[in-house]
Formats: sequence, C-alpha cells, structure tokens
Amino acid sequence: MNPKKVTQEAAGGATVAARTAGSGDTAETGKASKGFTAEERAAMRERAKELKAEAKKVDGESAVLAKIAEMPEEDRTLAERIHAIVRANAPVLSPKLWYGMPAYAKDGKVVCFFQDARKFNTRYSTLGFSDEANLDEGNMWPASFALKKLTAADEARIAALVKKAVS
Repeated sequence: MNPKKVTQEAAGGATVAARTAGSGDTAETGKASKGFTAEERAAMRERAKELKAEAKKVDGESAVLAKIAEMPEEDRTLAERIHAIVRANAPVLSPKLWYGMPAYAKDGKVVCFFQDARKFNTRYSTLGFSDEANLDEGNMWPASFALKKLTAADEARIAALVKKAVS
C-alpha cells in the first residue's frame, strides 16, 4: 500500500471525519475549515512510515520499545506497564506501531493500542481496543480507557481484558 493511499484511507475513516466535522465551516462562525490538525497530519505521516517498515519486515518489538522510550516519563511508565501486561497475557499478539502508537496485533490486525497523552494533546493516556478485540458484551461496551496511573487492581483488569480480547 503506498503512503498516498494510506492518507486517503485515513481521511475517509469515521474517526477522522468525526474530528474534522467539528472544525469545518459553519453558519455560526463563518470560519473556513482548517482541515487536519498538525497532530493528525503527523499521525498519518507516521502511518505511512510504518507501512514501509512493515514491508521491509522491521522488528515490531524494537519499534514499539523505541517509541515508548521517546515518551515523557509519566506516559512512558504507563506504556511500559501496558507493554509488559500485553506481552505476558497475550503472547499471540505481535507488537507494532500504528499511527505512531504502540499497538498489538493478531494476524496483522490491531487488537489494542496505547495512546500517550501528548499524541493528540489530551489530558490523559488511553488504552484502546479495536473491533478485532473479542470484548463484545450486550449492546454496549467500552472500547477505550483513560489512564492516569495504574494500580495492581487496574493491571489485573487490563490483563483480563487483554486475555478476553484475544480469546
């Protein structure tokens, strides 16, 4: 897949469309659309690099650990714990970068990921699960969790979620 196509896919995705819908031209403001934020454009560039690296069979574990090492201390501490929990409880998942975030995939499809707080200038980090995760429960269930700190109970819950996600 070439980087141009990745950008097109990202631009057509529901998440990106939802983020840009709020920043568009409106009757109330009369302002023109600014399009993607700098953080969104950076994420798309990172994704294009990741696809090139995957084509060259770059080691995902090394790439994820390098990305974690770049994070500020508070996010890095959380990311290191998440990484250890995922690796210990779901060895079937392969680490890889996904839009510049540490992610864990099964058969090449992302099951869960860690988004550090500075990624999109948010006030907390996030542990997210994709639709590939087997977490369906009833008509509604959480797909991401805000993280500020991790207690032993939080780590146990994450371990259980990761195990269930790959079951």
